[in-house]
Amino acid sequence: MATTHSIAPRLTDDQLRELLGLAKGADSIELKLTVPASGQRSALNTLGLDPLNTHIRQVFFFDTPELALNEQGIVLRARRIQNKGEDSVVKLRPVVPEKLPEEYRLSPAMVVEVDAMPGGFVCSATLKGRPAPGTTRSVHLGQTPVRKLFNKDQKAFLDAHTEGAVDIDSLSLLGPIFVLKQSFVPTDFSRKLVAELWFYPDGSRILELSTKCMPTELMQVVTETRLYMQDLGITLHAAQETKTKSALQFFAREISAKKS
Repeated sequence: MATTHSIAPRLTDDQLRELLGLAKGADSIELKLTVPASGQRSALNTLGLDPLNTHIRQVFFFDTPELALNEQGIVLRARRIQNKGEDSVVKLRPVVPEKLPEEYRLSPAMVVEVDAMPGGFVCSATLKGRPAPGTTRSVHLGQTPVRKLFNKDQKAFLDAHTEGAVDIDSLSLLGPIFVLKQSFVPTDFSRKLVAELWFYPDGSRILELSTKCMPTELMQVVTETRLYMQDLGITLHAAQETKTKSALQFFAREISAKKS
């Protein structure tokens, strides 16, 4: 099983070999950078982003109050997306692409992706689904059981990695998180970038900038993106915050506080 690394902005030779090995078996690479709170407004202004051009998303996670699934590297998520309906995923990380069962690896609903950021990299396998319209909101309101968000293949994928020990309907709803997302191509950069601004209920925010590439483009795109961010004055050395981990921990603390 591959590992999630906490590394310096420059990879060691061994880490680079592992990253390239994972990339060969992945469908795509996503390069991510979270911008520290002190630099978010400047970054948004520098990139010329207009909040009226963003799309609204509402994100929900499902786990135990102790985040037992997350501890096993499993994430259950559902989203409502402005003008695009809703989706759900069962995500497993870290994974080694070659060790995934063929029935899942060949599924059109499965995406194997390497996430790379200045602080590390991890390969994940995500099985996607499309709940019936209105299901996510109905689950949020407590009118529909959580299992309705996930199809039989997603449930089987979850069972295969938890030995069937998870009762989906018993999981806690962690959320929602409101997200503004915008895809754009800067005038002075040839690749599409994505900006996501996550708003947490305590008023904190995470701004993530990302771009995707094919595994064969990895080194070129890493170099181009690094230089572009440096030219914009966006630091690459700040501590990186993952959106999912921050959301899970926030709502887990909220549940714990209510119980005490």
